[in-house]
Amino acid sequence: MLNQVVRLELDGEVIHLVGTAHVSRESVDLVRKTINEVEPDVVAVELCQQRHDAILDQRRWDDTEIEKVIREGKTYLFLMQLMLTNFQRSIGDELGIKPGSEMLESIKIAKERNIDVALVDRDIKISLKRTLDFLSLKEKFKLLYGMVWEMFGERESADELMKQLDEGDIVTSMVEELGREVPSIKKTLLDERDRYIANKLLDIEGKSIVAVLGAGHINGIKGIIESEHSKSKKDRGSELRELEEIPESRSVWRYMGYLVPVLVVVLVAAGFFLKGDAFVFESLVKWVVINGSLSALGALIAFAHPLSILTAFVAAPLTSLNPLLAAGWFAGLMEAKMRKPKVKDFDGLLELNSLRDYWRNGVTRILLVIAFANLGSGLGTYIAGFSIFTSIQDELIALLPI
Repeated sequence: MLNQVVRLELDGEVIHLVGTAHVSRESVDLVRKTINEVEPDVVAVELCQQRHDAILDQRRWDDTEIEKVIREGKTYLFLMQLMLTNFQRSIGDELGIKPGSEMLESIKIAKERNIDVALVDRDIKISLKRTLDFLSLKEKFKLLYGMVWEMFGERESADELMKQLDEGDIVTSMVEELGREVPSIKKTLLDERDRYIANKLLDIEGKSIVAVLGAGHINGIKGIIESEHSKSKKDRGSELRELEEIPESRSVWRYMGYLVPVLVVVLVAAGFFLKGDAFVFESLVKWVVINGSLSALGALIAFAHPLSILTAFVAAPLTSLNPLLAAGWFAGLMEAKMRKPKVKDFDGLLELNSLRDYWRNGVTRILLVIAFANLGSGLGTYIAGFSIFTSIQDELIALLPI
């Protein structure tokens, strides 16, 4: 469906689905040609408000937004978004075209002709958040490995990329590839968005609509529109609200974050009655040293400032007892204070071509400090808890009725 136009007639309304690649000059030409020929009432684009603002204004992040990311616990979402953006940008560099050029062209022509523009994609933060919340811990590791491999592994030549473009959108192909190993990826980033976009298109008031979409979405959206265009506006609104909800995580590890600290406290209390003060002191030392050291090691791996490493060490034993807090947040805020990112770091967020670049950039280094410090603290919680348990297991077994 790449660089093709699918025409749908629905009760007097005509929708033209334009299948594009986000890094293709031919797609830009097709969009221009289609809008000029159709002269639609509305031009719909596969963008949410955030991506629309970024693509138009070439917005750069600032200190306030990075601090907000840290305080709201959105580090992993932000890193994932950066990786996807840079992946698409790097392909565009290979092909000599700016990603999203066909979207820019659509908006530009619409403004010149006083045609209404409709943003029909789901908020990218909601899509990524739903993706992460649906994943199990095992699937998250698979996703991380797959993304790193796709983005920083051996890259095809420009000729090979052009051949792939003849078959479809590269970014969509990457998501489908990851989806074979992690089905939730395809469900939230492709299937759900097909339904969301289809419903948004059907809600647009206008007799003629040109919808500029990634080629990988065309078949799915076409099928949904043809089979469900008779649904009421109320039913479509209900489905849109459902697709915008952030569901509770299904992963058992989410509940372990609450259960493990409680078990540790119970074990220490039991040890006090069974073994005395010495056990309590020994357990506290284990908890502080193991938890703090692993969190500090995580910060060190991210090349954190010495005070950030110290902050991770001090914070981890305390935050591990409160699932609503994280050692990485405190280490990240200290890193931001001690090594305030420069303007070039913010400007360079869309120029990250290798894993080394993520460590060198002042902004992403802060995010890595948060991620690795949290990972270390999480491991430390389980290791320290298990160590405390083994120190009292014989006494606990002796209490069991035989």
